[in-house]
Amino acid sequence: MSNELSMKFRRFAIHECSESSPLYEFLSLKIAEDAEMIQLASSAQKGQPVPNLFFGAVHFLLLKGYKHTITDFYPSITNHPGKAENAYPAFVDFCRRYSEEIIELLKSKIVQTNEVRRCSYLYPVFSQVFQMTKNPLALVEIGTSSGLQLFVDKYRYSYGPDKSFGNLDSEVHLRSEIRGDQSFLNPLPHFDVATRIGIDLHINDVRNAEDYLWLKALIWPEHGERRELFERAASYVSNQTLNLIQGDGVELLNSLVAEIPTDQTICIFHTHVANQMPAKTKEKLLGQIKEIGNRRAIFHIYNNIYDAKLHFDYYLDGEESLNPIGETEGHGRWFKLSL
Repeated sequence: MSNELSMKFRRFAIHECSESSPLYEFLSLKIAEDAEMIQLASSAQKGQPVPNLFFGAVHFLLLKGYKHTITDFYPSITNHPGKAENAYPAFVDFCRRYSEEIIELLKSKIVQTNEVRRCSYLYPVFSQVFQMTKNPLALVEIGTSSGLQLFVDKYRYSYGPDKSFGNLDSEVHLRSEIRGDQSFLNPLPHFDVATRIGIDLHINDVRNAEDYLWLKALIWPEHGERRELFERAASYVSNQTLNLIQGDGVELLNSLVAEIPTDQTICIFHTHVANQMPAKTKEKLLGQIKEIGNRRAIFHIYNNIYDAKLHFDYYLDGEESLNPIGETEGHGRWFKLSL
């Protein structure tokens, strides 16, 4: 049994699923001790977060309509799920029965969670950029998946009972808790977006039934609000014009930036993506942004290059400013910013 992979499932249970997904927490701890399931999960593509991908593959088949008693434990499928601690025998039976289909998904799919609620903390950051430059923004998202976060200016945001911002008429209403200082809310001016570009090794089209179902499958079974937000955001984006490019965002960055008019402020951003980048790719990305910053203003908003913190780096008038600005919950339920 792969001890390394076993530890990944154990860490996933303790550090990510605890108090968020009882089903995945329990299954992860059991899988960590099960050589057969670890062997099955090891078919995942190199560099992928294996627990997310493995559970996504199983969830995808269930949402697709595969019949099995394991569905009795998934809150995303049944209104009265059984207790998580009773689910493992059925889970193992399903994985044995449909191992070929699971392996195919592990080899062909990648984790591309489109967590639109992360826009809750991106919105204040882009507002800050607008205040600093007074120019419309050119948003370039690396690891965009289906591009839901590129419409950060089109959603409604609530940070409490009496604090709403953004497009107050939007069907996509994102609620998030601010921890600590909230002074950046006053003011929190709206901003204009002139260019939206998304780049990914694999683009997901929310108008494509399989892509749409895969993105839903990556949402954890207990997270009904996340599913609803995804459905609303996907419905909105499916009716918009968006420039999504399939390719390596780091390799394409210079050529894409060269096409952006100089009266727009470039904002390169990515959330929970850099953990899948090799170290050399991270170094190259940071080097390219610095080189571009020698010629024109550029902002870089990201996490998971150095650490899990949100970073806000920029180059204005050739001057470099590197700033860790806060902590964020992985799905955007809360954040803490210092702007």
